[in-house]
Amino acid sequence: MKDLGPAKQILGMRISRDRRNGNFWLSQERYIERVLERFNMSKAKAVSTPLGGHFKLSLKHCPTSEEEKVAMKNVPYASAVGSLMYAMVCTRLDIAHAVGIVSRFLSNPWKEHWRAVKWILRYLRGTSRVCLCFSNDKTILDGYTDANRAGDVDSRKPTSRYMMTFAGAAVSWQSKLQKCVALSTTEVEYIVVMDACKEMLWLKKFLQELGIKQKRYVLYCDSQSAIHLCKNPTFHSRSKHIDV
Repeated sequence: MKDLGPAKQILGMRISRDRRNGNFWLSQERYIERVLERFNMSKAKAVSTPLGGHFKLSLKHCPTSEEEKVAMKNVPYASAVGSLMYAMVCTRLDIAHAVGIVSRFLSNPWKEHWRAVKWILRYLRGTSRVCLCFSNDKTILDGYTDANRAGDVDSRKPTSRYMMTFAGAAVSWQSKLQKCVALSTTEVEYIVVMDACKEMLWLKKFLQELGIKQKRYVLYCDSQSAIHLCKNPTFHSRSKHIDV
């Protein structure tokens, strides 16, 4: 066994340290560059958003004829989405929502879906140096939630999103469709708060096992009605049907 010194790379992530100032970075710049080269997007024009507002992706765009399906066989849609997923899972939480949308069409994509995937790749080209930066003077666990009502064009289900931060950077995040169609914005926000609370409780116990005790745990939500419902979870005419 040979000591190779401090780790510099793990699972495609570059590790950088500044021990003097107590900073630690995780970067996937090289991984992203390889992905861009693989899909011939290394010289594409960069964009500033993960997914353009003009994209309204739907199952209605999926191929219906055999000719259309054959035309998409040579398009590396699944491979590209898989590569994006790995970047999203490791360090690039900023593309979580966009990747979640394009992954809904893996079984039967069409040209419009492929254009959206290439848009995400163009975004990564312009932001390949974005990384997670942790600092040892910010050892507080915080959480943030958000959701949109009827965000999915086909099912009208809302999308839940949350992010947990510790040491000044994100340590856990999620963007996924909720299981039911919500009847109000309050219901949407209330459900995502419940999901985020479960994740925060797990992180709390995990940090305790590492010997890191927290003085407080704060989960931020931008819906006053959902906050009031969490503080007073009694049955109301508009919320008594919610099953969480």
